[in-house]
Amino acid sequence: MQLSSGIEYFIAGFSLITQKGLKRFVFIPLTINILLFGASLFFLFDWLTQGFNYLNELLPSWLSWLEWLMWPIAILVILFSYSMVFTVITNFIAAPFNGLLSEKVELYLTNQPINNDKLLDTLKDVPRMLGREWTKLCYYLPRAIGFFILLWILPIVGQVLWVMFTCWMYSVQYNDYPFDNHKVHFKRMKDDLKSKQGLSYGFGFAVFVLTSIPFINLIVMPVAVCGATKLWVENFRQHYR
Repeated sequence: MQLSSGIEYFIAGFSLITQKGLKRFVFIPLTINILLFGASLFFLFDWLTQGFNYLNELLPSWLSWLEWLMWPIAILVILFSYSMVFTVITNFIAAPFNGLLSEKVELYLTNQPINNDKLLDTLKDVPRMLGREWTKLCYYLPRAIGFFILLWILPIVGQVLWVMFTCWMYSVQYNDYPFDNHKVHFKRMKDDLKSKQGLSYGFGFAVFVLTSIPFINLIVMPVAVCGATKLWVENFRQHYR
């Protein structure tokens, strides 16, 4: 079943990040993820605390119990929106390193280099990589806003659609690295992922679940890059050789 296979590809990433020759390429994106996630959570919690304190000053004392109701709502909003937004931003910054990690994983799996670019050539390619991240961001934002609004209008339906959309975006985000290493157009990449929707949604669902777990979510990015590269090698690579 494609859905379970997609989950298995993500899980395979845990094994790949420990392989000799790959661990050093995991270190930089992992460090970026830990630093940004820790800093953003600190400022987000501080911002929420200040916001609720200010709100309590405006409310009469007999309504102070509302804070206990609003905190769970705020946490739910964060779980449904923050993780994906954070992932998009973090991957934008870490894109060159994720692309390099994906390239090395493909070399490890196939023993065939993608190209013979030297460090200077890789650095020259950074603007194109960032442009690709911008394309993904432009694809994500208007749809995220639409689904987020629906989340408040039709909570149950909105939550289901939001989770499905988030799973799809996680699949797009991480599978794009091996596709982009081979200069496959963004639209073509999406079409390929849609042709194997079960695989794509299964992979994205696994990322979604692990991203929602504190501390474990800190290693999700390199694990997902490795797992997505294995998925590419075994399902799409033959079409672009």
